[in-house]
Amino acid sequence: MPAKLLGIKQIVVRIGVVIFVAEFLIMLLLTTIPYEFGRSPGALIDGFLLTSLTTPSIYFLVVRPFVNARDEALAQISHLALTDPLTQLANRRLLIEHLEKIIAGSNRHRTYSAVLLIDLDNFKQINDCHGHAIGDAVLVEVARRLHSCVRAEDVVGRLGGDEFIVLASNLNSEPEAAREKVRHLAETLIKLMSEPLLLDGKQLQIGASVGVRLLGPGDMDATAAINDADAALYRAKGAGKGHMTFY
Repeated sequence: MPAKLLGIKQIVVRIGVVIFVAEFLIMLLLTTIPYEFGRSPGALIDGFLLTSLTTPSIYFLVVRPFVNARDEALAQISHLALTDPLTQLANRRLLIEHLEKIIAGSNRHRTYSAVLLIDLDNFKQINDCHGHAIGDAVLVEVARRLHSCVRAEDVVGRLGGDEFIVLASNLNSEPEAAREKVRHLAETLIKLMSEPLLLDGKQLQIGASVGVRLLGPGDMDATAAINDADAALYRAKGAGKGHMTFY
């Protein structure tokens, strides 16, 4: 459970309580100290003890809870800004960031990577016939299936609607070998998407079409790479359901 961010009143009250309790204990202690040497030693002892007692108390009761709660809140805001709220996959903004790094890595190490754009077949029909709740459940299951058949270093995201994307990095240093790896991955994705789904007692059938943009040394633009994969996807869907096409 995330820590609750302290309000200004809570901070002031906690600091006030800490200082009051510390000063009360110090005054009790000072009543046992004789005053033959005047008030200066008592004042010095008071200041030293007050600082010694209140500093760690304020840190543990006020500063650390506030900082921890703030850091959690910032992390949650960052997560919401970079992920799709339904599937918890990377959104377009985060995908672009990852893709820029992949392109830079391909140029630096002279290796090939790929963008696979996936569009579901029959999803609109499922949404219209069974409602948006079932449609959302289908999208969540699709996200799970995509994660199950990619490598740990690959990135899975959702661009919106029923359109998903896989960023496969560092496939091979030879273009033909990389192309075959991508072809195998795309065919695996299509086969996995065609398996029936059982949701709310209903057996549903979907499918997927895939457009692929192979990335190699010399590629620079992340947005252009996604647009190219989208053009390949358009051709794949034009060829019929369950097809994949290279750009």
